[in-house]
Amino acid sequence: MTPILYILHSGNLYGTERMALATMTGLKQQGCGLLLAPPGPVHEEAQALGIPSRVFRSGAELVRCATPAFRQNRRLNLIATGVSHSLLAQALSKTFGCRLQHLHVVHGGTDERLSYGRKALLHRLPVTLVAVSDFVRERLLAHGCHAERIRVIENFLPVAGRRQRAAGDIACIGRIAIVSRLDPIKRVGLLLDAIGRRQALQGLQFEVFGEGSEFAALQRRSSAWPNVHLHGYQPDAAGRLADFDLLLHTCAEEPFGLAILEAMASGIPVLVPNAGGAGALVENDRTGFHFPANCSGGLANRLQQICAVASSTLTAVTAAAQQEIKTRFSPERGLAEYAELLAETAHA
Repeated sequence: MTPILYILHSGNLYGTERMALATMTGLKQQGCGLLLAPPGPVHEEAQALGIPSRVFRSGAELVRCATPAFRQNRRLNLIATGVSHSLLAQALSKTFGCRLQHLHVVHGGTDERLSYGRKALLHRLPVTLVAVSDFVRERLLAHGCHAERIRVIENFLPVAGRRQRAAGDIACIGRIAIVSRLDPIKRVGLLLDAIGRRQALQGLQFEVFGEGSEFAALQRRSSAWPNVHLHGYQPDAAGRLADFDLLLHTCAEEPFGLAILEAMASGIPVLVPNAGGAGALVENDRTGFHFPANCSGGLANRLQQICAVASSTLTAVTAAAQQEIKTRFSPERGLAEYAELLAETAHA
């Protein structure tokens, strides 16, 4: 079995980090694993899952942490998310004569150049780019990455032990959750614009989980609406989704949106823009609902429409969404695609 070395550019516990842990847990049969990441809660979660991890704070520390794996193994499965880390890994591979099956996972982000443009630096190296959605693949192509070096493997979601709303439990929409970083590109302010347009929306309860550069500004704006509450970052936000009647996602440039899958798995409907990676996760009026991207009036109208939807329709939508979780977004599907890709690169 070939050991797996997973290098993260962040030590947080958002979608990128949670997917890394899920991938390492699922690929244990491929070989023992080691997670390398900057300081952060991902290490505590890795420990809870039985995944060895080490902290690095600089490129030099990363080299020191990674060198034993390259020195002691003739082959490694290397998965990374940062360009500089992939470049360092390639240099270590040459130094110690360790052959890599090297995947570089692209989750996307708020900065086009950092999220997609810099990936072209890996063109000349034996590295396969793993795009987590067709939207991410399109952005990589737009920035000059080569189509033959890109493979799409959608994120997946382990659902064991997750709290779920009982089928048919949502009689009407009253409590709505947003789980998102509060950065400009996430467009959470669109919700406040929509509430300002429709007085009827002031009867709904909106709870926002997340923090970011816009937190203070959104908190000031939301003080005008007593039905909107900003909670900041809450590590258990995903586990609390079953307490809500709807998840609202406002970012039209979202590369994927793991919170959307978490809501679907929790048995609550989702409302997302009709654009970007988030829009592609949801089939409108079957597995969730769309609203016109970046349009506060369209969002207001759609919220009012969903509030008038029959309970039986909400039940059908959530049931179809949960079936998608079991098939399209299942760990078995995603892990099989990762294992197949690592096997392909081993024989390339």
